Amino acid sequence: MSVIEVEDENDDRLGEYLRLTDVALRSRIEPGLGVYLAESMEVIRRAVEAGHRPRSFLMAGRWLEAMDDVLRHTGAGPHGDVPVFIADEPLLRSITGFHLHRGAIAAMHRPPLPSLDDVIGRPGCRVIAILEDLVDHTNVGAIFRSAAALGADAVLVTPRCADPLYRRSVRVSMGTVFQVPWTRLPSWPESLDAIRGRGFAVVGLDPDPSGVSLADFCAPRPERVALVLGTEGAGVARETSRRLDLGVRIPMAGGVDSLNVAAASAVAFWALCAR
Repeated sequence: MSVIEVEDENDDRLGEYLRLTDVALRSRIEPGLGVYLAESMEVIRRAVEAGHRPRSFLMAGRWLEAMDDVLRHTGAGPHGDVPVFIADEPLLRSITGFHLHRGAIAAMHRPPLPSLDDVIGRPGCRVIAILEDLVDHTNVGAIFRSAAALGADAVLVTPRCADPLYRRSVRVSMGTVFQVPWTRLPSWPESLDAIRGRGFAVVGLDPDPSGVSLADFCAPRPERVALVLGTEGAGVARETSRRLDLGVRIPMAGGVDSLNVAAASAVAFWALCAR
């Protein structure tokens, strides 16, 4: 049996779970180790359904029964060789840095990133989002969730964008980061030429009043659209703006000048993806 009771937070076998609240540290360590963390039973199930493989699980003992179907499917704990680490809740808090109240957390093998053609060259790929240098993992996760819910076909992230597989991104996305095709662009904004070459009109979402309103752009919109969502605060970078086909804006009321990028993405996806 691979159910292992843990009594020491410094147990060498728990290295992948230590200091999960240190974003800067984890953002360096996790990709280098080829690992990401899936938090909560719902998210772990979505990851497994997407074909991702667990390296190990960490949970309180009371969650073993509720997770048994996942453990059985992945050959973990009493069903195989994938270790399941069990600890009491105070020790779990000490290991991870927060209260693990969603059942379990799993260290997953990070899958290889697909090529750009694999992501946007698929038949029926009509609307894609490009996340330009977003730094907030919550925004990244929320955009993936909106993309899945509202019908966007793919997401591309620029080299400096926050990691969609960081624990908080995955959790906020409710695991939809596993179902929306995505990859990281090798360069930016140079990759715009390759995207445009695949038949996409490249537009930036920007509150600038000189831009075309989203409603006008969608009546009718181009067959294939790549929507650039700029970083929090500054918006689409100036160098990127010079390479766009068009700037598109969401008209504001009530004296508000703009929306949070995740909220704006949901509005745009709804308008662009309506059949």
